[in-house]
Amino acid sequence: MKPRLALLAAATLAVTLALSGCAGPTPADYAAERPVLDLKTYFNGPLVAHGLFTDRSGKVARRFTVQMTGTWQGNQGTLDERFTYSDGKTERRVWRLTDLGNGRWSGRADDVLGEAVGLASGNALNWRYTLKLPVDDKVVEVQFDDWMYLMDDKVMLNKAVMSKFGFRLGEVTLSFYKN
Repeated sequence: MKPRLALLAAATLAVTLALSGCAGPTPADYAAERPVLDLKTYFNGPLVAHGLFTDRSGKVARRFTVQMTGTWQGNQGTLDERFTYSDGKTERRVWRLTDLGNGRWSGRADDVLGEAVGLASGNALNWRYTLKLPVDDKVVEVQFDDWMYLMDDKVMLNKAVMSKFGFRLGEVTLSFYKN
């Protein structure tokens, strides 16, 4: 009986270690990183971003440029994004952002289901939301786990994992530049 208990204990420990290794970063991991990301400062005025979507195999499936303008009134902001894709298609998304204090953010856009939730700390922001993505003749709801990292006063890098039912579909990578 003792060998079975030892085997069960070893198996339990192995599963616990494997699952704890799956935990991702949290915004608090970046609390000491500088420069500190202030969304109201960075997303104020005109910006441009260059990005791409890679599928789950790592192949670049789509490239794009985004012209953006951010405006603020107190704790309420608007980020007007105008996408131009490499195939010539265009798209517009207007984010309505709210600074909830203590690094917490919320946001809404017409193609976002419900409310986006964000948490900023140090130079990083983690932004999570469900996007209503048009695919062929239907709309698919996909989850975004979006990370932004302020590099300096002009450049911010963005990496987002897109998933559905917990399965990774691909990644979006962006480089923002503030004039």
